[in-house]
Amino acid sequence: MNDYMIETRNLTKKYGSQVSVSNLNIHVRKGRIYGLLGRNGAGKTTTMRMLLGLTAPTSGNVKIFGKPFQENEKKILPRIGCLIESPGFYPNLTGTENLKIFAELRGLRNPNYVKGALELVNLPYRDKKLFSQYSLGMKQRLAIALAVMHDPELLILDEPINGLDPIGIAEVRSFIRELCDARGKTILISSHILSEISLLADDVGIIDHGKLLEEESLKELEAKNAKFIHFCVSDAQKAAQIIAATFQSRNTQLADANNLYLYDTALPVAKINRAFIEAGIDVQESHLCEDTLEDYFKKITGGEGIA
Repeated sequence: MNDYMIETRNLTKKYGSQVSVSNLNIHVRKGRIYGLLGRNGAGKTTTMRMLLGLTAPTSGNVKIFGKPFQENEKKILPRIGCLIESPGFYPNLTGTENLKIFAELRGLRNPNYVKGALELVNLPYRDKKLFSQYSLGMKQRLAIALAVMHDPELLILDEPINGLDPIGIAEVRSFIRELCDARGKTILISSHILSEISLLADDVGIIDHGKLLEEESLKELEAKNAKFIHFCVSDAQKAAQIIAATFQSRNTQLADANNLYLYDTALPVAKINRAFIEAGIDVQESHLCEDTLEDYFKKITGGEGIA
């Protein structure tokens, strides 16, 4: 028995000849935050809509809580909270009044459901401010309050920090993390903001043009963004041979005829430069570099940055 709350197998969605999501295999582990990372239009929202039965997959299947979603929708959906598109809140009602209407529709009779959800997202209960007077951050928090009101085990949140100012982003990030750490919720969150995923997620899936390029823990992803020493020299291949023979390190990578990366960053750069010069190799530059997650995203998608 695995501990996946969500597992997809070859999940695919086509619109005519256009493939929006292609053979997607994601694994969302219990009690963790999974960040689905990709540019706008990469297929994140389509994936989430398929997970919730809002869009039928062209092929492939979805398991949620270890059971096939298509056969168990009525049992599975009440255990999920979601934010896919902005809910249709009434502008001339307060946040409390809006949530009471949704609670009534869901059969949640106890007013503590509404009060608890508002407290969780730091919005006042029974205040007089109308929804139309809410800031973007307050509107987004009310939408998340609606998603968590029935105390779901699993949350699926599509771009929950979209359009927020830095303070709003920090607030939303803080209570999403708290939902996972303090309340044991499993959360699937999509974003095109790489820095936010790196601050929030435990596991990351990178999606590009509908395909999942990579899936791993954030720690594993960060380990790939290693520090290295970049040498720009007249003969990179000969330089690598000198490092192997003199400094007993083969942890190098040839970028091209003139550029060499050395991943043993503890080795003495000055002595290496001297060894190069003594061997007749010209050294244009040598410096310590560190790839960012943005650099890594560009590398594996073979293109531009994410935003």
